[in-house]
Amino acid sequence: MNQLEKATAEYQQFTRQIQSIIISTVNSEGMPNGSYTPFVMDEFKNIYIYVSGLSTHTQNLNANPNASVLFIEDEAKTPQIFARRRLSYDCSATLIERETEEWKKIVDQFQTRFGEIIQMLRSLADFRIFQLIPHNGRFVIGFGAAYHISGDNLDKLVQIGK
Repeated sequence: MNQLEKATAEYQQFTRQIQSIIISTVNSEGMPNGSYTPFVMDEFKNIYIYVSGLSTHTQNLNANPNASVLFIEDEAKTPQIFARRRLSYDCSATLIERETEEWKKIVDQFQTRFGEIIQMLRSLADFRIFQLIPHNGRFVIGFGAAYHISGDNLDKLVQIGK
């Protein structure tokens, strides 16, 4: 297995090891905000977040649908803090209409992944589901091992600098 094949295999498994993402959003005045949220992901790499309407990132997504998300290796598990494994995507957000079949399917996925807390959140009218659709990204495994991801095939890595 060559280096690109190893990186691709690691990329395919990376998000399964992580339960929450760091999300960067921008408000209507252009002020950025960083936050985090648990997520579920589908087979097309669409990311779904279940968030309170009172949170800053939800208000920002309502005003500006552009977001960046970051999946990052736990500090306690990284051998080198300057070279933490990480995956980022630039995304556009779409609100999933509450109580539709799609919404119910995604809430069920949250319930399966995160347990009973979702039953309580489901009863809160201010909670919303956004679909974050990735357009491009970057997967970094370590020093000299960074890969660009873009286009219709988000499974294809292209090494940066080669």
